[in-house]
Amino acid sequence: MTRRWDDAVVGSWSLDPVPLVAGAAALMLYAQGFARLRRRRRDLARAGDALLFAGGILVAVVAVVSPLDHYADDELLSAHMLQHLLLGDVAPILLVLGVRGPLGVFVLPRAPLRKLARIDPLRRTLSFLLRPRVSFAVWALAVGGWHVPAAYDAAVAHPALHVFEHVTFVLGGLLVWTQIVDPMRHERLSPGRRALFAGAVLVAGMGLSEVLLLAGPLYPHYAHIAHRTFGWSAGEDQRRAALLMMAEQIATLGTAAGLLLWSHAERVARELSLS
Repeated sequence: MTRRWDDAVVGSWSLDPVPLVAGAAALMLYAQGFARLRRRRRDLARAGDALLFAGGILVAVVAVVSPLDHYADDELLSAHMLQHLLLGDVAPILLVLGVRGPLGVFVLPRAPLRKLARIDPLRRTLSFLLRPRVSFAVWALAVGGWHVPAAYDAAVAHPALHVFEHVTFVLGGLLVWTQIVDPMRHERLSPGRRALFAGAVLVAGMGLSEVLLLAGPLYPHYAHIAHRTFGWSAGEDQRRAALLMMAEQIATLGTAAGLLLWSHAERVARELSLS
């Protein structure tokens, strides 16, 4: 006997205050920063950026309070993969795009920002994490480490560990997309190198996807579920998880790499025409 997607509906929504309060606090901080910047330079506080940031918060919160969280924990590896992609890729993309330019500085009020800027260990830690190789390593450790079967099943079994898993996905996603988008225009990497960085993240993600696609069922937690939504076997569910990861990363990282390569080619063409 199989279950259909619509068998579990409203009751699966969660009112966990942690993501709801965190999301609301992030939106309030962004709103005050957006308003301050708009008073100074209306052209730099764009409504489109605000919508992107709000969309990122919405995606992250929905990923952990909607019925998706129930299916991810109790039934489908593919649902868990979707949740991870929303938290580690889609939400970070939108959040980073939403704080491009001066908005990234205005999000925190002046007084707390000055105090934080004086904390030398915090500055050094942030500078270290924003080195391209370190950002890539944090992302790779989060994505690769948590997909080791023992770690994956442990996170499902222990709520506190599961929360930590989600935090590391968000952190890794924010770091790699900060390198790719360069929202503050620090130019740690040129457009060409940012394209290569996006390509490296894509290749690493494809490697994990291929393992999931070609291997037999890897995760005991999902292999032992008797009644699975849609009637998929554990192997079918795992293959769909792999294909979902491939499709999402090609759509996001592949598109980013292509756009950055185009920008790099245009820059090289301009330089050649001026020489």
